[in-house]
Amino acid sequence: MIKDAIEDIKRGRPILLFDSDDREGETDIVIPAISTTAKDVAMMRKDGGGLICVSIHPDAAKKFDLPFITDLLKKLENNGYSNLLRVVEKEGDLRYDSKSAFSLWVNHVNTFTGITDIDRSLTIRELGRAVKDVLSGKSFDFGSEFRCPGHVPLLRASDNLIYERRGQTELSIALAEMAKITPAMVVCEMLDDISGKALSKDDAKRYADDKGLVFVEGRDVIDEYKKRRERGVL
Repeated sequence: MIKDAIEDIKRGRPILLFDSDDREGETDIVIPAISTTAKDVAMMRKDGGGLICVSIHPDAAKKFDLPFITDLLKKLENNGYSNLLRVVEKEGDLRYDSKSAFSLWVNHVNTFTGITDIDRSLTIRELGRAVKDVLSGKSFDFGSEFRCPGHVPLLRASDNLIYERRGQTELSIALAEMAKITPAMVVCEMLDDISGKALSKDDAKRYADDKGLVFVEGRDVIDEYKKRRERGVL
């Protein structure tokens, strides 16, 4: 199943990715950013219902000077916003991990409001193109192409990916690396309209079967990624 997921990612097809039972216990719809269409965004907001975010490889995030939002907010203390420090995430605040991956929220400069399916897909594709360009050695001026605040949250993957953190952010970038595509991936949590919670793993699997999509578990991504790293093929 993991190899099927990698092949579909390589072809730009959506897959379903479950992190783990002892973490968030959530299934995300995952699509390569560079090939995301307005129809894909519509599918994610209707069938997923969670945040539609873009995971970015740590090397690209560094070249863009993208901070973790927690680090950025901590710098406000000396600029007259000391009370805001009370809302900044602290160690132990999260029940599912040691830290979150959130960076900035952006719109591409050619969007209108930024929230429509067309606008968000444009921002997402351009983020994919930006990551591709900067990792290929081309110069890229992030501030000339994107504006903040916006409607597409960026997730900065941890430096050592799944060896450091095993969230959907790192798992999706690990999949991109194994598929040898641009490591910028759209992720969107699947929610349950009835329970108000995350969609159960069983229901997510049924959805995958109904739609002809691959369902893969985070542990399988981790195992395959480690094997390929040990063999030196990554």
